[in-house]
Amino acid sequence: MPSYHALAAMVLTVVVFYLFARGKMSTEIVSLGTIAVIAVGLYFYPLPNAQPTDGLALAFAGFGHYALITICALMILGRGLVVTGALDPVSRVLERVWKVNTQLGLFVSLAIAAGLSMIINDTPVVVLLLPIFVALAQRGAMPASKTLIPINAAVLIGGMATTIGTSTNLLVVSIAVDLGMPQMSVFHYTPIVLAAALVAFPYLWLVMPRLLPDNSPDKNHNERRFFAKLRVTELSGLVGKHFDEIVDTLPEDFRFEERPTGPFQAGQRMTISGTHSGLEHAMRLLRGPVAPAWVVDRIRSEGKARDEDIEVVEMIVTGDSRLVGRTLASSNIADHYGVAVLGIHRPARPLAEEPSPVDADLRLAEGDVLLVMGLGDGLEAFTVGDGLLRLEGAREMPRRSKAVIAGVIMFGSVVFASVGLVPIAISALAGAILMFVTGCVKFDRVGRALSGKVIVLVAASIAIGRIVLDSGAAMWLGEALALGLQHLPPAGVVAAIMLFVTVLTNFASNATAATVGTPIAFNLATQLGMPQEPLVLAVLFGCNLCYATPIAYQTNMLIMAEGRYSFADYLRTGVPLVLIMVTTLSILLAITYGM
Repeated sequence: MPSYHALAAMVLTVVVFYLFARGKMSTEIVSLGTIAVIAVGLYFYPLPNAQPTDGLALAFAGFGHYALITICALMILGRGLVVTGALDPVSRVLERVWKVNTQLGLFVSLAIAAGLSMIINDTPVVVLLLPIFVALAQRGAMPASKTLIPINAAVLIGGMATTIGTSTNLLVVSIAVDLGMPQMSVFHYTPIVLAAALVAFPYLWLVMPRLLPDNSPDKNHNERRFFAKLRVTELSGLVGKHFDEIVDTLPEDFRFEERPTGPFQAGQRMTISGTHSGLEHAMRLLRGPVAPAWVVDRIRSEGKARDEDIEVVEMIVTGDSRLVGRTLASSNIADHYGVAVLGIHRPARPLAEEPSPVDADLRLAEGDVLLVMGLGDGLEAFTVGDGLLRLEGAREMPRRSKAVIAGVIMFGSVVFASVGLVPIAISALAGAILMFVTGCVKFDRVGRALSGKVIVLVAASIAIGRIVLDSGAAMWLGEALALGLQHLPPAGVVAAIMLFVTVLTNFASNATAATVGTPIAFNLATQLGMPQEPLVLAVLFGCNLCYATPIAYQTNMLIMAEGRYSFADYLRTGVPLVLIMVTTLSILLAITYGM
């Protein structure tokens, strides 16, 4: 019989799983409640040979655990890539593939993710890909909430294919070697995993995105469309080209409101329209400004001199504003406040009221929305001085001068961790510090990179894993499993071990599953007269089948905030994938080893 502590640990795990899956209580409340129950329970009913304060240390150890520090550092690294625009070139290349066909784009992305993770640790691969797919979603590709879980699953499958793919693989192999098994080479079992991946790939590609919700922040309302004047300069990519030559390269949320009769010429001003992100993308692509160059240059130089971020905000013209009835040219906004108006959004009005926004002499009216770029003090002065109402959702302009630095820092962090020079926790933490030191990420803005929900969820999952292991619950479950497998066929034994380890890894941790599962599999093979290697591989594979809960692996939690996922999203998509992989891998192991 299990001890009272082991029983309590198993009951707590089931209750927490139920509360997460039900989704009626917020993830933060359930996580903090779990930590509180463990802390109070172990204080009054300590583990054998432990002090009451030892229980407090176990419950709250997650907040100082290296796994949580690693995840936070990786979030900061990802933030550095986003705010500097370092991955824009890569996302633009992938965007071209996605524009050809959405399904083709997802297929290529899944293949790249799985291929990279075979030789690079899973976590750095997800950190590299995460901001790219968030950026693609913002540019009109498939919503991030429909791509991140499939991409993460492809990474996890690829990481399972080699002994160096994840640290858990190395742990299982090293424990098996200590128990007397021969050393496995890097690609020892790769064909088995690749065959299983071929079976699972159609599910990742065609089914999983359909099971996920569209959690895009603007899915319930239409994004404002701003009208602006594009200035064709001598350095513009438009000069000498005809409209038909560039139309297919333009983003979907951008268009020319007037079409030139001949080739574009320097000095032309063309009326354009687009969403905020569409205008930004088109300006980079066409190398043409939508505001006077002198004011844009002044804003950038002042921002660099003051080490201050440039912001782009939306402001509504109120009835008391001095701008009502004036044009942009006659209002002298740039001279007065040092800010640049990039575009104007005109809400729908009766046809007789005002001319079309394509009119060069458009007079501003109450309710018009201005897209304004500037520094903090200039934007504040403009808001107060001209009677405007500033809307929420200001966006920082990417610090492109730091893009190369951010890319080098990320590349260095990935390389050092991937080749095993330092653990991922050390390389990620060093990279995060360098992001601060070099100014790629501002220390006072670090809160935007971190997710409170993910932090408390990680801390709670670490506490659950510790109590399941230290209470003896994991060992008791393993012994009970061994007693019940004596009458199953070999493929059934392999599947049962894999499922047992999968449950452990989804509710405790990969390390716990590897530490408990490998000796059990090794001894079970001896007792049942079966070859040891397929059972050990069943443990290794089970440790990697961490798709069903966000607490199963740190990459699951990294994507949780960006995808705005709930616990149920992981269950709905992950459980079928676990069943597909367990079934396929068990059959392949039985065939490969002639069992």
